[in-house]
Amino acid sequence: MNDTARPRILISRAEEVLGERWDDYAECIERAGGSPVAADLGAAGGIEGLERFDGVIITAGVDLDPARFGEDRSDRVREINATRDEFEESLLEAARSRDLPILAICRGHQVFNVSRGGGLQQHLDKREPHRARYGPDGETIASGWHDVVVAPKSLLAEVSGAETIRVNSRHHQAVLTSTIAPGLVASGTADQDVVEALEDPELTWALGVQWHPERPEMAADDSMQNASTAIFEAFVQACTARRKR
Repeated sequence: MNDTARPRILISRAEEVLGERWDDYAECIERAGGSPVAADLGAAGGIEGLERFDGVIITAGVDLDPARFGEDRSDRVREINATRDEFEESLLEAARSRDLPILAICRGHQVFNVSRGGGLQQHLDKREPHRARYGPDGETIASGWHDVVVAPKSLLAEVSGAETIRVNSRHHQAVLTSTIAPGLVASGTADQDVVEALEDPELTWALGVQWHPERPEMAADDSMQNASTAIFEAFVQACTARRKR
């Protein structure tokens, strides 16, 4: 596919976070047939120029400010970026108004929920299986791993072709079944009442996932393609269809 035929995908990019690479998202989109473009926090034209793009990805990063969902900040919520919260919520609102395909990942999944009036558990007290931990070298961050139960007849079920998928996990804030935004639907759930996937049935294609399908530990593992590369491929296909409309 030549560059002019590739759908243009806007991918949010903000602060540097240990263990996170914006390039991982871009490489997954390129392999799936899309053309990734960074939506840098503070850069002009990110939202105003959205009509030039065919889809939006909201990426992982620091904690959401609990003020966004009407709560006082717990002492377990340490690093926030309120400017980023506002920027990405505005980006999602603009994408929804244009019915652009949306893929929201980890923090993005949480923004996806909060931007529609939902809330979050500020901290999962139990470490296993969701929260990340330091690797054997004491410096790198290692993922947790667990299964996700996929809701029948959901977009996630269609994309993954599975009733249960295996995913990585690197979060301590979480969407719970009791904090889902009005109008959104849970399509993946896991231990501790954590909502691992959300969908907006009012949009043509909109999926939030709590795990990290972009990381090589999933994207390069053939046994995990249904929860990783299959998602990017389905998203890019939706963006291509949106481009042709």
